[in-house]
Amino acid sequence: MKVILTTNIKKLGKIGDLVNVKDGFARNFLLPNKMALRENKKNLEYYEKIKDEMNQKEQLKLKDANELIENISRIKIIFHKEADEKNQLYGSISKKEIIDFLNDNNLKVKSDDLIIKEPIKSLGEHEIEINPYIEVSKVFKVKVNKN
Repeated sequence: MKVILTTNIKKLGKIGDLVNVKDGFARNFLLPNKMALRENKKNLEYYEKIKDEMNQKEQLKLKDANELIENISRIKIIFHKEADEKNQLYGSISKKEIIDFLNDNNLKVKSDDLIIKEPIKSLGEHEIEINPYIEVSKVFKVKVNKN
């Protein structure tokens, strides 16, 4: 099914792009969440009317994403965990733990926006990437200390 995107979607396209997606994805996700319009003459005309409004919304999302990155830069992400004599953790630090830590600091990050390159299973500094919006991402250090 061909649809016109009304919002930027990672790995799919930007506002106004005409993309071909599977019918179920369009019917069950894009259309109910008002992220896309079916491709037809009426919707193309409607999209031209609302294009400026959509672009303003996307600019606001971009601004919010940049503010989130700035705010995360201001804090240190530190965990205190039990470890053995070889500095290996009993378990690992999960996405959920990092997201909960950020939520405790009033920073809302979605699970899809957090990328852990290598599992955090030892003491020391590790890198994670936070990508809250298209082309807005930054690498942060996560420090794990012995409890």
